[in-house]
Amino acid sequence: MVRGKLTFISGGVRSGKSAYAEQLLVTQNKGRLIYIASGSATDSEMSDRIQRHRHDRSEFNWTTIEQPMNLEEVIPFIKQGDFVLWDCVTTWLAHELYNDEKTAMTAIEKTESRLYETIEELLTIATHLVIVSNELFDELPSHYEKVRLYSQILGRIHTKLVEKSNTAIEMDYGIATFWKQGDAQ
Repeated sequence: MVRGKLTFISGGVRSGKSAYAEQLLVTQNKGRLIYIASGSATDSEMSDRIQRHRHDRSEFNWTTIEQPMNLEEVIPFIKQGDFVLWDCVTTWLAHELYNDEKTAMTAIEKTESRLYETIEELLTIATHLVIVSNELFDELPSHYEKVRLYSQILGRIHTKLVEKSNTAIEMDYGIATFWKQGDAQ
């Protein structure tokens, strides 16, 4: 079985990551468009953003799967040949780490391992998997231990995802910079 293509897109908040990722899959789409959303409507601003994202995707008939935690639970819903967008790693990680803090902090290695296994399994099904994440590493180090830990884990995940990816893109001001570019599928 042929492994699907993996594209990793990072960038600052509101840098155009999601729009770029959506357009990337829409333009090459020859199958179902699947949007895995890790965001939760925790306040009115987030509710508005989720509604805006849904509206933006409605024209192209995206199938949305709300999955703030336990990414592996999406696998039964993905079909051979799907074009999948997962938005985003930073939100997912926050949910995984801080939903049940005692358990999550001690089980982070297991959580990371499960993440990489899930991605590999998705790549055996999907034609193209695009993963979006926020770039937090241009900021000064935090004085808060939990924030530093979150940043360290996110850095490890980003490094591993770029290593696994065919293409790695950083978005700044709506402009894509390709740091790694593999063959298009």
